[in-house]
Amino acid sequence: MTNHCLYCDALIMNEMDWINIIFPKKEPALCQECRGKLEPIKGELCKFCSRPLKELDPKFITEHTCLDCIRWEQDPQWKGTLDKNISIFVYNDFLKEFIARFKFRGDYELAKAFSEEISSQIKNIEHDQLVSIPLSEERLKERGFNQSEALARQAGFSAYDLLIRTHSEKQSKKSREERLTQNQVFQLKQSTNIFQGKNILLIDDIYTTGSTLRQAGKILKEAGANQVQSLTVARG
Repeated sequence: MTNHCLYCDALIMNEMDWINIIFPKKEPALCQECRGKLEPIKGELCKFCSRPLKELDPKFITEHTCLDCIRWEQDPQWKGTLDKNISIFVYNDFLKEFIARFKFRGDYELAKAFSEEISSQIKNIEHDQLVSIPLSEERLKERGFNQSEALARQAGFSAYDLLIRTHSEKQSKKSREERLTQNQVFQLKQSTNIFQGKNILLIDDIYTTGSTLRQAGKILKEAGANQVQSLTVARG
């Protein structure tokens, strides 16, 4: 049996034996070379955002927390809005290009490349509801799909579409300071008590400054959520 790498289109040869015939394995989405370019996040991590602490000067770390997250938690407006972020891969050059192709060039099928890792994480993170980070109507028309929903769907899960993005300016074009000081960009789709006392898991593609996820977490906590965590493919 053969298939092709979703990213580079290289031919992937699958071993055939009687076990694979009776119990066929899921076809790999990426060839070994492309899969090898993905760097799993490991080692000692910031307890809030999954940033590898080995890349930081020790003076910027306090109690297993990076300086960025310390600043978030010291700000009364944002303290406790996001309980924890779990990221799977380092946002290296390969993954930057991969996600750009996925998001901005509309290659929906690339979401399959992360399905096993995302599925494993979702199953291991205690939560009541999986909620996707929405795009604005303008961005959704441009791309044709919401990357957050695609990541969940390709992993075998349905993410609730319960938030509306009210600001359409691309986050990737903003400076870090602009992201930190911008006004709330989300609204609830409807007034509801669906979040009351619930543990929410947000899903998105990249954690950069954490602003987007904390804004979503803030509005969910204001709506009664007990806990808000997030799962992202990459930690920028």
